Amino acid sequence: MKRDNSNQENFATSGSSSSSNKGKMWCEEQDSGGVDELFAVLGYKVKSSDMAEVAQKLEQLEEVMGSVQQDGLSQIASDTVHYNPSDLSSWLESMISELNPLPNFDYFSSIVQDPFLESSTVTSIDSHSHNSWNSHARAQISVSTQQQMVVDSDFGSDLISIPGKAVYPTSQQHPPPQHQPQPKKLKPSSYSGMANSTTVSWGSPNESISAPPIESARPMLLVDSQENGIRLVHTLMACAEAVQQENLKLAEALVKQIGFLAVSQAGAMRKVATYFAEALARRIYKLYPTNPQDTAFTDLLQMHFYETCPYLKFAHFTANQAILEAFEGKSHVHIIDFSMKQGMQWPALLQALALRPGGPPSFRLTGIGPPSHDNIDHLQEVGCKLAQLAETIHVEFDYRGFVANSLADLNASMFDVREGETVAVNSIFELHQLLARPGAIEKVLQVVSEMNPEILTVVELEANHNGPVFLDRFTESLHYYSTFFDSLESSGGGDVGGGTVSAQNKVMSEVYLGRQICNVVACEGPDRVERHETLVQWRTRFESAGFEPVHLGSNAYKQASMLLALFAGGDGYRVEEKDGCLTLGWHTRPLIATSAWKLS
Repeated sequence: MKRDNSNQENFATSGSSSSSNKGKMWCEEQDSGGVDELFAVLGYKVKSSDMAEVAQKLEQLEEVMGSVQQDGLSQIASDTVHYNPSDLSSWLESMISELNPLPNFDYFSSIVQDPFLESSTVTSIDSHSHNSWNSHARAQISVSTQQQMVVDSDFGSDLISIPGKAVYPTSQQHPPPQHQPQPKKLKPSSYSGMANSTTVSWGSPNESISAPPIESARPMLLVDSQENGIRLVHTLMACAEAVQQENLKLAEALVKQIGFLAVSQAGAMRKVATYFAEALARRIYKLYPTNPQDTAFTDLLQMHFYETCPYLKFAHFTANQAILEAFEGKSHVHIIDFSMKQGMQWPALLQALALRPGGPPSFRLTGIGPPSHDNIDHLQEVGCKLAQLAETIHVEFDYRGFVANSLADLNASMFDVREGETVAVNSIFELHQLLARPGAIEKVLQVVSEMNPEILTVVELEANHNGPVFLDRFTESLHYYSTFFDSLESSGGGDVGGGTVSAQNKVMSEVYLGRQICNVVACEGPDRVERHETLVQWRTRFESAGFEPVHLGSNAYKQASMLLALFAGGDGYRVEEKDGCLTLGWHTRPLIATSAWKLS
């Protein structure tokens, strides 16, 4: 099988160059003054050190906008066009000044006794000269710098109580003056902390007193990241519970809080919380993501995932080891690959077959892939590359590619299984998508059994994301992907030279997993294709279809462990044998599982 691959090579080179440039630009932005990565992706330049101040200004702007609406000046807000600025902090300051031009803040800060009180309760030295300003005083006072927990009066007792202190005042706490009235509930636009009670609480969760007098116009914000981390997880769970109960007003308030709480976190926790917040928001606002069928981009993400961490390498290696043992002594072999992608799995197997004692067998490969949306025959390109490799290492090679919208659309006659050849069927992260269509997995396993394969190799995520109860599915996926992101955060990237390429691979790998999170959380019905199940559940399905497990053996276990030792020292990764199957996990949690099957 020969073909001119000049255009193909140019395409591959161009794609690689473009990806590298994007990764380089992204890293330069990160290194420029500590710009926050989440805002940088959206086109805003905000230093991480300024995040607290920006959050305060956002609250002030929301408060001012609400006051403008109440005062009948909505035209100021609605008739003004504001474009997305690069300098978010300065833009917010100008917006606040435009909508609410106020006297010098430092002068008035000394006369305000309690920033949380309504305008009628704010006392001043000269009430006659400042009454007109009192109705907007709260907008200029940094509520979030002293507020620990605030409640939306419309939500009442629906909010989940989460103990702990995330924000502390810089001044010593004092009891309120005797003449000072108790604080009232705040308006929905004023919340910036997790809800807990109907008053602003200071000190212990059981102690409710009024806020102390302000001693500085810009008090220091002290954030307990660990406590906020606990609060962040509780808020995510509370939001998911509100979604399940269809309390969308509460869910909307909580999903906004997740963003503020995530800012205080570093690394994996902030990233995974951001992806789950996006998924929850999509579900709340019914902005459902479409089932991604953009083959080129999906394959690109998976290639970066392959380079970043050992999971896909482990999947290919363990499946190839099982196939190689099944082909021992066979002269004509045929692999039917349900997950052809970029063909990254097969060069290693071709080389192993070429070195086999007694010479390599005649090798047929049938690859299945989804339709292309860029008018490029990706399956054919992959076949050409593999054919060139086979010719170089002197392996007789034959290749066919089949395009299919779903594996359930295939039938056994399409694969031209010939008498005397040994068949292996391979599936890497593909079968779980069939669970979105009733009866599809049973049909595909029936087609496989009709081809009478020597072995069926399957790799799937070791997770339970296919339960009927949304909250259970959310909880399981939150724990699962938190572990996955933690492993990515600790991964060395597996790149020779590191630097920009490693950072690019890491970001693209996070996007790869983020798309899965979005599908698991935001979608339902046939659109929810990321329906991962555990080995125990797959065993039940395979045995019902007439298959029995093939023990992968100690040799595969030892070699997989050696593979991990070569990858960033293998620290944190763990290979386990489970009922003849192999799992790869991070510390104590298995994340992916390889299993092999044959007809009973």
